[in-house]
Amino acid sequence: MPHDIRLVTEEELRRVVQLGLEIIDCIESAFSALATRDVVMPPVLSMALPNVNAEVDVKTAYVPGLDGFAIKVSPGFFNNPSLGLPSLNGLMVLLSAQTGQVQAVFLDNGYLTDIRTAAAGAVVARHLAPETVTTMGVLGTGVQARLQVIAAAKVRPVEKVLVWGRSREKADLLATELRTTLGVEVQAVPDRHELVAACQLVVTTTPARDAILDAGCLHPGLHITAMGSDQEDKNELSPRILAQADVLVCDRISQCASLGELRTALENGLMTRTEKAVELGAVIAGTAAGRTHVDQITVCDLTGTGVQDTAIATLTLGRVVKAQAGTTLTT
Repeated sequence: MPHDIRLVTEEELRRVVQLGLEIIDCIESAFSALATRDVVMPPVLSMALPNVNAEVDVKTAYVPGLDGFAIKVSPGFFNNPSLGLPSLNGLMVLLSAQTGQVQAVFLDNGYLTDIRTAAAGAVVARHLAPETVTTMGVLGTGVQARLQVIAAAKVRPVEKVLVWGRSREKADLLATELRTTLGVEVQAVPDRHELVAACQLVVTTTPARDAILDAGCLHPGLHITAMGSDQEDKNELSPRILAQADVLVCDRISQCASLGELRTALENGLMTRTEKAVELGAVIAGTAAGRTHVDQITVCDLTGTGVQDTAIATLTLGRVVKAQAGTTLTT
């Protein structure tokens, strides 16, 4: 029996999906479902390819109640810019949760992943950052650094943003772009620890393999979201930061223990078990405590989950159909 498959390019997806509160709420609901419903989410299939300076991740999740589930393939080939090609590409396939038939193929080249990752950062800021954030800081100068600031500002309006990057030129460029986008003061700064000292909310977005922040930068009322570590050899935060945090939240504890900042803390012996950590979905659902006092130091370890991919792919199909975007293939 023939059925239709919607094939959608990155250009078409960018027209119908932009970072906003609806997507942030969608990702928040997905994390809540992960804590409260019988979500099936297998471990990430993660493949490092050091010989070609590349990595490939495959993520998926089945969420009861949603019409479909996504399988996302996310390759990063980091020598590509020297060939005139983007580093990140990939796609999402949305399948029917009832029949397993392919409903849509989103040739997004990582765009939907970027959006859902930024939305997760906003969800974290909504539940863990202090109610009042006058100054936000971001470490990193790439696409995710820009999107994390834009997303967080939608739930925690800020007066000032500080940017740090290994390249001062790139930090200045990002600061200029964010100044135009947000309409607030944005400044590139040379010292990352001074950045943290001046902020209530900090997001780290780098592919660092050695910690770029140590515990000496911690101060009352600080929240840090670390989202750069999603492979076994990455690490942005000193393990002492996790050990000294009043509240430690993971998007998925088991995943963070193998791929995230939590892994480094466990390997270094500064944390001997994962009981201190709670999951973001549980905080959202109210079954675990997040920030309960303005002076607490809170940390969130984000590694990226399949439930986010299924959530944004489902929302995207609805928007695509409504906008009559993409190409319909009948098989």
